[in-house]
Amino acid sequence: MKYHSKKTETSWGNVALWYDEMLEQRDNTCQKNIILPNILRLMDIKKKESILDLACGAGFFAREFLKKSGEIKGVDISRELIEIAKKNSPKEIEYFASPADDLVSVKNKTVDKIAIILAIQNIENIFSVFSECDRVLKTGGKLFLVMNHPAFRIPKQSSWEFDDKNKIQYRRIDEYMSESKTKIEMHPGKDNGERTISFHRPLQVYFKALKKNGFCVSGLEEWVSDKKSQLGPRAESENKARKEFPLFLFIEAKK
Repeated sequence: MKYHSKKTETSWGNVALWYDEMLEQRDNTCQKNIILPNILRLMDIKKKESILDLACGAGFFAREFLKKSGEIKGVDISRELIEIAKKNSPKEIEYFASPADDLVSVKNKTVDKIAIILAIQNIENIFSVFSECDRVLKTGGKLFLVMNHPAFRIPKQSSWEFDDKNKIQYRRIDEYMSESKTKIEMHPGKDNGERTISFHRPLQVYFKALKKNGFCVSGLEEWVSDKKSQLGPRAESENKARKEFPLFLFIEAKK
């Protein structure tokens, strides 16, 4: 096991086992049903490409990438998650415990494609993260970001509401332009103190940070929920709203 010399404590270490079990044991997850097929389609991984799964968690996506390419690295700040990833993965995947903004385990210009999936909004210093991505990517390499849609999923500032008069399910947004840092309860209703940190940023912050680090946005998609409501008086409007307000934002950025 290779560890970074800097402090590698994170709020995700406390929920490492729960997060791994959630992904591995449940079939009906957004990661499996929505993100995985789309990210594989858009990354279009070739056999000889070098892939970096940055903020890889317990290695769920890294293991899927290995089916497409034989050279996979996984990096995460949480030692607990890296231990789980190493235990559950083939030895062909190299794992490192390291902050996303200081990739000492990855050499300059050695990576073809980087994926950061559902993690960039849990990282504070995104400018340095993109700077490191620029450093390790080969010329023409690509960065693939998947995040909770920052225009519609804002921690504690967005919610579903229902207009009884017009029979419409709508998305209420109380703030968007203001950046924020929010503690998120991992198990709502249980007073166990397990929380992670989420950072909200408007889209322009991501685009400006990418541009300043030498990236050009070359692709963008918005992915909606695959869930459907049970029969009921609001089912039709709820299902329509799910198709209108995307859960996730995908960004492709080319060096």
